[in-house]
Amino acid sequence: MSARGQRKRPHPIAHRRRGISLKFAQFRTAGKGALVAFLAVLGPGLLAGLSDDDPAGIATYSMLGTDHGYRLLWIIPVSTVLLVYFHLVAVHIGAATGKGFVAVIRDRWGRGIGYVAVIGLLLANFGTICAEYAGISAAASLVGIPSWISTPVAAILISLVVVLGSFHRVEGVLLVISSTLALYIVDGILARPDWSLVVRNSMIPQLPVNQAGWLAIAATLGTTLAPWGLAFIQSYAVDKKIKVSDLRLERIDVIIGSFLTGIIGLAIAVACAATLHPAGIHVNDARDVAVSLRPLAGSFATVLFGAGLLGASLLAAAIVPLATAYSIAEGIGAPASLDLDGHHFQLFYAAFIGLTVAAVSVVSLPDLPLIPLMYASQVVNAVLLPLHAIALQLLASDRTVMGESKSGKMMLASGWIGVVLIVGCIGALAVSWVTSR
Repeated sequence: MSARGQRKRPHPIAHRRRGISLKFAQFRTAGKGALVAFLAVLGPGLLAGLSDDDPAGIATYSMLGTDHGYRLLWIIPVSTVLLVYFHLVAVHIGAATGKGFVAVIRDRWGRGIGYVAVIGLLLANFGTICAEYAGISAAASLVGIPSWISTPVAAILISLVVVLGSFHRVEGVLLVISSTLALYIVDGILARPDWSLVVRNSMIPQLPVNQAGWLAIAATLGTTLAPWGLAFIQSYAVDKKIKVSDLRLERIDVIIGSFLTGIIGLAIAVACAATLHPAGIHVNDARDVAVSLRPLAGSFATVLFGAGLLGASLLAAAIVPLATAYSIAEGIGAPASLDLDGHHFQLFYAAFIGLTVAAVSVVSLPDLPLIPLMYASQVVNAVLLPLHAIALQLLASDRTVMGESKSGKMMLASGWIGVVLIVGCIGALAVSWVTSR
């Protein structure tokens, strides 16, 4: 055969390069597909986690650092680990059943227990909703805007977004607002804390020496692992149509959201432990934290704290009433979704607006002690938390509810250990209160 008729064999190096290029293109395509799939489920874990760093949470973390220094920082990492677990359980139940927390309780244990769950969440959540608008008022007061202007305007804007926007539009707005919470991480760095003390006290538990310390532990646990957050993430995951097949990627969303929550909470506590605690400053209202940081950590830290407070307040002022509206509608058996027609009466939207109006009315009252209100709401959350956690454990282990998606023994055992820790903290608070009387 002539040389012209022979097929030219590819050069070995060129052939290898083409193979590598093909594999790289396949890897890049697979990577893009995985990223698109992750972005499709992103939201429930991130929003439920970061909304825990609400004004009540900021006040609680601030008081933990201001009153106790670095000593009790360990409760934040412990609470964060529990947050990861129970958020995963709540999303798992929602994906397996296609129903929110109260709806599952109503189906499993009857309407009466469902109504009790609604009333319990309503009573616990309303104080927290007031705390969110108190945070908006406090943040606005830093630039001289009175609460009778800031809180109604914020309420109107939030209500318009929630009622008139579609699910994805509302979610997009909330995710943008949540990004402002990263400012607190910068605040913690600007405070120039003793990092060796931060690391040691975050990893090695030290028991409180008085009732105030146990109260701080309970409040921190209640603000990080809030019952309304557990109810919200389950209902929101259902509204987002998260399926069991999506759980592998949704776990990443939950873990990221939970750890960001813990990091931001730790940054707030560390900033106050490094600045306000040595100066002997006690936090009396939300504005005190930002103002007190000015001479100790610089005016830029004050601006960051105020901006973070406003972002946290706006985020939670949308999410906590949403969590409550989901629960109310589910308890009554009415539709509960952000994609409902907002131009006609919907119980879900009516509950959201009613809660918002009531909270704004309370916060607008003169001389209202905002920080005690915020702090007390987190203690109430901590007291109700064991009931919610136990209910999640029972539902996750019930084959009649979960079917083949029932949680495994190791997962359930981890959850019951978490329940024991929660009950232990609340029990220690009760004992310290009794002995101090």
